[in-house]
Formats: sequence, structure tokens, C-alpha cells
Amino acid sequence: MPGSDTPASAGRRSVTQADLSQLTLGVLGGTGPQGRGLAYRWALSGLRVVIGSREVRRAEQTAALVGERAGSPRVRGVSNAGCAAEADLVVVAVPFDGHAALLTSLRPALAGKIVIDCVNPLGFDSGGPYPLDVPAGSAAEQAQTLLPESRVIAAFHHVSAVLLEDSELSRLDTDVLVLGDDREATDLVCAFADALPGVRGIYGGRLRNAGQVEALVANLIAINRRHHTHAGIRITGL
Repeated sequence: MPGSDTPASAGRRSVTQADLSQLTLGVLGGTGPQGRGLAYRWALSGLRVVIGSREVRRAEQTAALVGERAGSPRVRGVSNAGCAAEADLVVVAVPFDGHAALLTSLRPALAGKIVIDCVNPLGFDSGGPYPLDVPAGSAAEQAQTLLPESRVIAAFHHVSAVLLEDSELSRLDTDVLVLGDDREATDLVCAFADALPGVRGIYGGRLRNAGQVEALVANLIAINRRHHTHAGIRITGL
């Protein structure tokens, strides 16, 4: 598995490509740029992906497009509820203003599952992007509060949707910070990050630290606007 023999993976439970291929990844909000891009990259890696949306027809159309671009028959489109029910792990890639309502409605279907929250609560004004105040501390912590029976992990906040969907790029030059309170779950999410060529999944601390990771996206957007690029992050010394 790409990245599995790097120092960043030291101390993690070994997860093989065969292990990952047995699991189904669901992407709530998979018709949006971030969700669609992640689905595409995982499909390119041969993994099974279910794309969820409020509109089943739109999910089906997106899944067909992603599957065709990735050359994979392992991509399906269903409703958000169907996605939550079918998937072993579920990525939340929806706008923050719909985050709470969606997760509340899916609580029974997501019970006992790993939920990967990559939502960035941001606002925009004449001064540029800025982090929103979230009473729970972060979107990921809000997710854990709303889904007490789920294993919530924060990850994939800093990966550019533009680069994810760029079929000319065979590798991505970025690290993914993975935060959570469940060691087995964070190791598995790191392995799904490692499955993307060029990407390393790196444990970044407890879920209570997710707020600063989400807020960093405002800085990356400012960098991208100034330098006309699609910056990510790299952790040195690993």
C-alpha cells in the first residue's frame, strides 16, 4: 500500500490494500467538489465507493461520471440515507450550514460506524475567509455530539478539490492530518489517506484539536488566492 513503509506510518496497525478493498467508503455530499474528488481518487485506487446526495438521480449521474473517469465499476450513487446505511466508513463532505441537520437525520444509520468529517466551518467577507465560531468547538466535535454512537474522525480538510479532480495528476503532493480519540479508527483513516498516491495520513491529535485544523483552511485559501495555486500541507521530520 502506498506510504505504508514510510516513517509516518510507524507505530500504526498494519492495514493492507486487500483490507481496504473489502470495505465500502460512503461519501455524504459526494456530488460536491470535495466529495466527488475524494470519491474519484479512491475509485482510481480500486476501492469501493458509494456516493450519496439529497437527489438520487444526481448521485447516480455523478457516480457514473466518476466511475467512467476512474475506469472503475465499483462506484454507485444513492441517497444520503442509502449511503449511510450501505457504507462501512462514511465521509461527511457537505456545507457546514447543512451539517447538523443531515447528521441528526442519519444518526441511527451511522451508529457504530467510522464517520470521517472533513467539513470546514468558514465565513467570507471583504477581508477574505475566516473561521466560524462553532459552539461544540469544531465541525468534527459537533458531529461527535450529534452521533454519540459513531466513531468520529476529522481528516481530509486540506486537500484541494481542484487537484483531487485533476485527471492529469497521477500523484498528490500533500499530507492529511487525522484526528480522533479512537486509535483503531485513526489508523484505518490514515490507511485510506495512504491509498492515494503521493498522500500520507498522519495522526494529528485528539478530536478536541480539530478546530484549529479546520480553521487552517482559511489560511490556505488566502495563500491560494495570493499565489494562484492550490496549496496543501506537508509535515517535516517524518
